[in-house]
Amino acid sequence: MIQHILVTGGTGFIGQRLCPELLERGYRLTILSRRDDAEVRARCGRVNSIQSTEAVRDLDDIHAVINLAGEGIAEGRWTEARKQALRDSRIALTHTLIDALEQRTQRPDIFVSGSAVGYYGSHGGEAVTEDAPPRDEFTHQLCADWEAAARRAEAWGARVCLSRTGVVLDRDGGAMARLLLPFRLGLGGRLGDGQQYMPWIHREDVVQALIWMLESPDASGPYNVVSPHPVTNKAFTRAMGKALHRPTLFTVPAFALRAAMGEQAVLLLEGQRALPARLQQTQFEFRYPELEDALHQIV
Repeated sequence: MIQHILVTGGTGFIGQRLCPELLERGYRLTILSRRDDAEVRARCGRVNSIQSTEAVRDLDDIHAVINLAGEGIAEGRWTEARKQALRDSRIALTHTLIDALEQRTQRPDIFVSGSAVGYYGSHGGEAVTEDAPPRDEFTHQLCADWEAAARRAEAWGARVCLSRTGVVLDRDGGAMARLLLPFRLGLGGRLGDGQQYMPWIHREDVVQALIWMLESPDASGPYNVVSPHPVTNKAFTRAMGKALHRPTLFTVPAFALRAAMGEQAVLLLEGQRALPARLQQTQFEFRYPELEDALHQIV
């Protein structure tokens, strides 16, 4: 029997690569999206689509949910209104989705939900595994509440996995969409002192990690979905310049970023040396564990 998966965020940067991979593996997909059917299929492939959580109650048997919906955290200054929009697109939507699933006679056995390494807050150069204590900052509160909403599925016995994802790299979106042009023009450079860690990961490895969580019956709880080799901003800048054969002479002072971005500057000036400890304890294999190889494939 072909297994049916409900996906939120399927038209996003990760979802557009995940959905075709799931279809190729033989799964049947329904995408929850505000976009119309034609656009959803153009982005995701041969899928069914619904436009509201109310429609979830009437779907036939759902084997699993992959919950990736959420507005981009780096898009727009963190005003109070923007913070609320980020919470609503993640936490409120997940609660509404769980409410709809609870009204079904048949409920999914697996719930894989997005999160981020921002769960831990800023940790400087300390190694951050899934057991690291978080620091109480906005990104931690956002991710912790998002994860708590997803864990409601455990009440009916679902296996819940939480993907604490780092900075996702690939050529047609995400961080690289903002970085490639200035670096190609020779305007790339380090941010602040460049010593802050960047927990990066290639989009292909994110997709494979999500599928591993879906298909591994013993997988549950949080997983740091990051490369096993995080780098500092200084090292990332140097690697980008080398991959593009461009100089990286510029520096953006920390005070300038804070003046321009306010609280949101924490995304660029602080970070986590996050490590995928729990994934590495399994048989999961990264396709792009080294930054140089990932950038070579991307650019």
